[in-house]
Amino acid sequence: MKKLFTVFIMFALTAGFCVYAQQFSPQEVKDHSIGEKAKYLAGSHVEKGNSDCITCHDGKVKVDDSETSINTACMNCHGDLPSVAESVAPKGEINPHKSHLGTINCTACHTGHTPSFVYCNNCHSFAELNIPFAGKKPQYKTFDVKDYAKAKPLFSEKYDLVIIGSGGAGYAAAITAKEAGAKVVVLEKMPIPGGNSQLSAGGTNAAWTKFQKLANITDSPENMFYDTMKGGSFKSDPKLVNILAFKSNDTIEWLSSYGINLSQVNAGGGASQPRFHAPAGGIAVGSYLINNMKRIAEEKNIEVRLNSKAVHLLINKNREVTGVLVEGKHSGLYLIQAKSVVLAAGGFSANAALVESLRPAFKGMTTSNQPGALGEGMALAADAGATLIDMNEIQIHPSVAVGSQILITEAVRGVGAILVNHEGNRFVDELTTRDKASAAILAQKGKTAYLIIDDDTVERLAQIKGYFHLGLVKSGNTIAELAKAINVPADNLAKTIERYNGFVAKNKDDDFGRKIMRQNFGHGSYHAIEVAPGVHYTMGGAYINTDAQVLDKDLKPIKNLYGAGEVTGGVHGTNRLGGNSTSEMITFGRIAGESAVKNAGVK
Repeated sequence: MKKLFTVFIMFALTAGFCVYAQQFSPQEVKDHSIGEKAKYLAGSHVEKGNSDCITCHDGKVKVDDSETSINTACMNCHGDLPSVAESVAPKGEINPHKSHLGTINCTACHTGHTPSFVYCNNCHSFAELNIPFAGKKPQYKTFDVKDYAKAKPLFSEKYDLVIIGSGGAGYAAAITAKEAGAKVVVLEKMPIPGGNSQLSAGGTNAAWTKFQKLANITDSPENMFYDTMKGGSFKSDPKLVNILAFKSNDTIEWLSSYGINLSQVNAGGGASQPRFHAPAGGIAVGSYLINNMKRIAEEKNIEVRLNSKAVHLLINKNREVTGVLVEGKHSGLYLIQAKSVVLAAGGFSANAALVESLRPAFKGMTTSNQPGALGEGMALAADAGATLIDMNEIQIHPSVAVGSQILITEAVRGVGAILVNHEGNRFVDELTTRDKASAAILAQKGKTAYLIIDDDTVERLAQIKGYFHLGLVKSGNTIAELAKAINVPADNLAKTIERYNGFVAKNKDDDFGRKIMRQNFGHGSYHAIEVAPGVHYTMGGAYINTDAQVLDKDLKPIKNLYGAGEVTGGVHGTNRLGGNSTSEMITFGRIAGESAVKNAGVK
């Protein structure tokens, strides 16, 4: 019998079945044969004789949702991502295996039984990056949480805490909870962790920090509180803003305790003092934070499940949240029973239909967000009886590079850039709030503007070199050459720069009242990036209290449910100041973790 069984297995493999026949139904065997589904990487591996399916599937029929075993097999044959980045010469300047997103799964781009797609092109448009067995860009769609209300899970698990979303808020909550001894699992619907947090470019607002003191910057939590309230038209919840401002230094110190040092302090729009904390050298704050938080999570053995959508919150007859229904890419529908659930699923700036329904004027506008920012976390909260506030308060960022989804960080203006229109004239205080800067750009001819910088600005902020790398910058050795490159009147541009240099010399902007002017122009070559407003951030969401508890229609806490980050509302009012989102996600992520652990009774 054993011999017959072995012969059958060998026959299945010889025939090209990428399965273990004894564990699949006849239909499943047919689905996994070298046919339509397996003609991609899986079929290619088998046809070349260098795989018998066991090589990739590690002796397992069922693949875990994070596809760990598959990715381990990829690295066993091809090496890890850094080594592949060094060995595979890109056809252009862009190296597809070297990314600001850090080390990500091979299967984020290379899929075995479906068309492959360069994940970077969710935000970029790298036409020169060819990928074997490529297909069309995948469409990320929302789902209706009510459709899952009566669904029957295949199996059930138990945890102290379930955290929905793996951005900065989710990681901060998970690390905090794990430190307290809780059994934690993080759910991420996308094939890579990080959410929008990893795309954050500028900095993290914090007041009266050691890094400000070293730079002789006099600031206070009171200043940060007032600036935030003013920036949001005084429509923010002052209790939440108070937490944001007065715990901001604690956030910087907590990050520092893990070796995450935001030591460079820049100016940000709407802030009365420089408090935009960034990594040394001015590299992007988001990828720096997330890559380090991923490292910490791995060191602490925090379980992060990718390709795992939270599709419904389980609620008992007492209106208490008791768990999460999850739809895994490979595992199907299953239930996680939990003592506490933390929503950290981000906003909905990539949900064009929802944005348009709430703000018709934003129809057709590009977004700087990753494609998973669709707002399902808010739908989960609403279905559980939560109050959603400020949902129509949607922020457009003034500087998204024209023809792309690439955000040009506010720090470029903070370190010295000016904005000019197509006539070569300044038209706004470059460090005003984002809503006012965006409105000013939209009032210009062509509804776009140019950020003007010189070589000195480039050296002061490392991110700018990345914009050159991406082909977003036009340059000239002189003002006249730059003016020709961007098709603006050279005389006007020269007069604008000369006038601005005069303002810098006397530290007073007579035209638009800019308060922070860190440099004049005239250092080396001149450069310009054309920018336009794009949908960037959603200020509204599930209303929380100062303990990060999600509130119901009567503004009472929903038992066992917590929230942090962009999925929540109440902190930013009508307009978020740059640098407040990363500050918020860490500060309230930690509070959510602490509160959820206490609620779970972890000792």
